[in-house]
Amino acid sequence: MDLSRLSTDALASFAVFADHLNFTRAAAELHISQPALHVKVRKLSETLGRPLYTRQGRRLALTPAGERAARFARDLDARMTTFLAEVGGAAASRVPVLAAGEGAYLYLLGGAVHPGVRLINGDRARTLTAVRTGRADVGVAVLDVLPADVETELLASYPQTLVMPDDHPLVAKPRLALTDLADTALIVPPPTGPHRITLERALRAAGVPWSLAVEAEGWPLMLHFASLRIGLAVVNGCAPPPPGMTAREIIDLPAVPYYALHLPGRGDDPPVTDLLTAVRTAVRSTPCTSRSPSTSTPPPKPSGTS
Repeated sequence: MDLSRLSTDALASFAVFADHLNFTRAAAELHISQPALHVKVRKLSETLGRPLYTRQGRRLALTPAGERAARFARDLDARMTTFLAEVGGAAASRVPVLAAGEGAYLYLLGGAVHPGVRLINGDRARTLTAVRTGRADVGVAVLDVLPADVETELLASYPQTLVMPDDHPLVAKPRLALTDLADTALIVPPPTGPHRITLERALRAAGVPWSLAVEAEGWPLMLHFASLRIGLAVVNGCAPPPPGMTAREIIDLPAVPYYALHLPGRGDDPPVTDLLTAVRTAVRSTPCTSRSPSTSTPPPKPSGTS
C-alpha cells in the first residue's frame, strides 16, 4: 500500500459520503459533481486496497474497511481542528452527537435532547454505522445481538404490548398471551422490519391465526391507526397508548432491550460521558413501564466474542 497516495481531501470527502450513503446528496454538500465524488471514493478504495461500500438492493452500506476509513477521517479532522484552535490561542470545543431512532427520541430520550447536542435520526443499522464511523459519540438502539466492535450498556427493557380501545373485550385481562390474539386484525410494520419478523415468527410458532389490518411504519402511526379502530397494534411498551386506548403486556413475546453504545476506548471522553449521563437520566425519568436492566437477560454476543 502506497500511503504517500493517501489523500486527506479524499478522506474528508469520503466522510461526507459515509454520512449520507448517497452520492448525489454527498456531492451536493461538498459542492462538487457526482462523478468527481465517485472518482475520489474509487481512488481512496484503490489506495487502501479494500472496497469501502457495497450495494444492498437500492441502498448503499459501508464495509468494515469503509467504517474504519470514515472513522479515521473524522478523527483526523478533529485533531486538525484542535491543533488549529490551540495554535490560535483558543479552546477547542465540539458539539456532542447522539444517534437514535424515532421511537427512542419520542418516548425515551426527551431529557437528553437540547440545543447543545447534535442529533442523528436513523434506524438501528444507521445508528450503529454512525457510532462505528465516529459520526456519533453515543447511539441508542434496540439490539438483538450485541456487536463485538462497540461498547454497550443496557438502559432498559420493555415488554411488548397490545394497544386497543378501552371498550375492547381483551381489556378485561391484566396480561395477554399470544393465543388471545387469535383471529385479530393487527396493525404491523412492513415485512422487512425486525419487529414484524419477530411478531410473525412468534404467532406462527404459537399456531395463532391473524389478519393484516394495515402496515404502518413507526409506533406513532401504528398507534394512530389503532385509535381510529382500524385494528389492534402490538408495540413496544415504552410507547404510551393514545387517549381512549389501553395497553396490555403480551407475556410470551420477548422484551425489547434498549442499549447505549459507543466506540471502545471512548468511555472517558467528555462528549461520551456527558451524553451517557443525560441518556441514563432521561430513560430513568420516562413514565414507560420498564423491566429493570439488572433482571433482564442481555442479547448474546456474536459467536467467538466475550
